[in-house]
Amino acid sequence: MKKILVTGGLGFIGSHTVVELQNEGFEVVIIDNLSNTTISVLDSITEITGIKPTFHKVDVRVKSEVKSVFDAHKIDGIIHFAAYKAVGESMGKPLEYYENNLSSLIYILQEMRDRKLDNFIFSSSCTVYGQADELPITEKAAVKAAESVYGNTKQIGEEIIKDASNAHNLQCIALRYFNPIGAHASIKIGELPLGVPQNLIPFVTQTAAGIRKELSVFGDDYPTEDGTAIRDYIHVVDLAKAHIAALKRLIDKNNKKAFECFNIGTGKGSSVLDIITTFEKVNNLKLNYKIVGRREGDIVAAFADTTTANKELNWKTEMSLEESLESAWKWQQKQSV
Repeated sequence: MKKILVTGGLGFIGSHTVVELQNEGFEVVIIDNLSNTTISVLDSITEITGIKPTFHKVDVRVKSEVKSVFDAHKIDGIIHFAAYKAVGESMGKPLEYYENNLSSLIYILQEMRDRKLDNFIFSSSCTVYGQADELPITEKAAVKAAESVYGNTKQIGEEIIKDASNAHNLQCIALRYFNPIGAHASIKIGELPLGVPQNLIPFVTQTAAGIRKELSVFGDDYPTEDGTAIRDYIHVVDLAKAHIAALKRLIDKNNKKAFECFNIGTGKGSSVLDIITTFEKVNNLKLNYKIVGRREGDIVAAFADTTTANKELNWKTEMSLEESLESAWKWQQKQSV
C-alpha cells in the first residue's frame, strides 16, 4: 500500500482528495495547521471511508516540523495543498502569502531531494495565465504577469518546482485548477471557510442562509454578455479524482517529462450572474445581492480547455453545475442546523 502525504489535507480540496485516495486503497498521512479548517473534518473523513488517516498538526512554514514528518514516515508520494488562497486578501497581505505559499513548498522539495523521493503533485491555479488572450485556455497559453499576489505565488511555485525537477530529477505534476465548488455526496465534508468567505460560492450559500446580509457582485461592467466576470466552476469531487489520476500517472511512470502541467476544469465558463440564477433555480430560493465595484486582482474571464487532461490523465468531469450548487446548499444547511 502506497503511503501518500497530503499537506492541507483537512481543507476543502484536501479533505475530498483524502477520501478519494482512501477509496483507491492508498494510505494517507495528513499534515495541517488548522488555520482555515477544524479537526472535526478528520472525523468526517473517517465516517465516509471507514478509515482514519494519520494526522499531524504541523505548520509547513516551519522547516523542522516538515522534516519531522518525513522522518516518521516512508512517503511514496506527496500532494501539496497547504497554501493561502484568496485573491483579494493576497493583495493586502503580500508578505504573508509569499512566506506561507513559497517557503512551505521549498521545504517539502528539499526533503524530497535529500531523501530521493518522487511523485509530487502541486496545487496550482488557472491564475497563472492572468487574462488569457484566447478562450478556452490551453496549457500552451502564455503565463503572463500575475494579476494578484496569490497568482504570483502559484507562478513562482511552478518555476521553483520546474527548476528543482530539472536539477534533481524530481517527478512532479502541477494541476492548474479552475474554480472548485460543491460538497461530497455524503454532505459530511464541504467548503467551510473560517471567518468571512473569500470565494463566491460560500458567500452565496451563507447569504442564502441569512448569515450574510447580502452578496456583493464585484463589477457588472466587464466585457461579457451580462457584464459580470466568468469562471469555470468544477465540482470538488471531480477535482479530487484528477489528483488520483495524476498520482497514478507518476507512480506508474507514465509521465512524459519530469515536470508536467494540466488544466483541471469543466471547459465551460459561467458568469457570476449565471451562478446566482442557477443557484436560485436548483434550490428554489432568492438571493439578496447587489452590484459593487470591481475587486483588485480579478480578471475578466477564464475557463479551461481540458483536452490534454482528458487524454493524458484519462480523466474527465462527471458532475454538473446544477449538482455542484445543489450540494453546496445542502452542505450549508447542515452547518446551520
